[in-house]
Amino acid sequence: METETTFGHESLSFKKLSHTQWTDYFLSVPISASGLDVITREIDILKPEVRDLISSQGDDETLKKKVLLIQLLLSLGLAFHFENEIKNILIHAFQRIEDIIGNEMNLSTVSNMFRVFRTYGHNIPSNVFNRFAKDDGKFGESIMGDTIGILSLYEAAHFGTTTDDIFEEALKFTSSYLESLLEGGTCLPHVSKLIRNTLYLPQRWNMEALVAREYISFYEQEEDHDKMLLKLAKLSFKLLQMNYIKELQTFITWWTELGVTSKMPSQFREQIVEAWLAGLIMYFEPQYSGGRVIAAKFNYLLTILDDACDDYFSIPEITTLVDCVERYTH
Repeated sequence: METETTFGHESLSFKKLSHTQWTDYFLSVPISASGLDVITREIDILKPEVRDLISSQGDDETLKKKVLLIQLLLSLGLAFHFENEIKNILIHAFQRIEDIIGNEMNLSTVSNMFRVFRTYGHNIPSNVFNRFAKDDGKFGESIMGDTIGILSLYEAAHFGTTTDDIFEEALKFTSSYLESLLEGGTCLPHVSKLIRNTLYLPQRWNMEALVAREYISFYEQEEDHDKMLLKLAKLSFKLLQMNYIKELQTFITWWTELGVTSKMPSQFREQIVEAWLAGLIMYFEPQYSGGRVIAAKFNYLLTILDDACDDYFSIPEITTLVDCVERYTH
């Protein structure tokens, strides 16, 4: 169905957009306080076990294992439960970085430790990867066949800065190697899926909630997975999902009660859920619920403004609006 709107000297023809089904769907999902309480209690029982693993004292080898555990927690979406413990152990570990990583020749270990330190703002030098490269700076025979190690190096390379020249070569080598593995079909299905997801969007650039969802699925199929950690990751993600739905229900109800939708032109996009999703990309932890909702409201108002500009504004009017916004922001 099309509608005609006259604006200025022009008659514009627009297609009427159908009502989004997402709002009705999320409003219909039942979320009970008792269900949230049950999962929260189960999580609270398991968290001390992980906290003990991170907080216990030990030698350099123990510190190394703790740093690797932190990377696993990050991938499983569990790190936010233990932020204080993680920060404390990394301060201690970084002070002994030479002893911990100096003679380490496992590519996956070095790569994952590098990722952890840079994630938390510790400027570990990229020259720790020189040991895996040849004299000409290229990677090759010494790491061939180490699929998980090469995948970890690919992830680590996305933490590089403009001064980390070695990562340019690392990205060329790892992406080419991983793509050849996918073409050859020689990896286990769950490993191939992880490689495909990582090549599409590395963890560094991906939204944390999606990283956790994908990695939990991968980790469950690993033979040496820790059952307690896997259970905690599943419970934590389930709790996040339930809280996200509650947020969406609150946001959708707020917008519905405003009664604005019925007053908007029929060609304007009804992207309430999509606006909230933009907030989730910025903040995925439960304590940032307020920030997600504020971001969602702002993003949806921007969507309305964008539709108004697309459908009604002339180029000179849009230019004037942009100039106005730029003057305000400066």
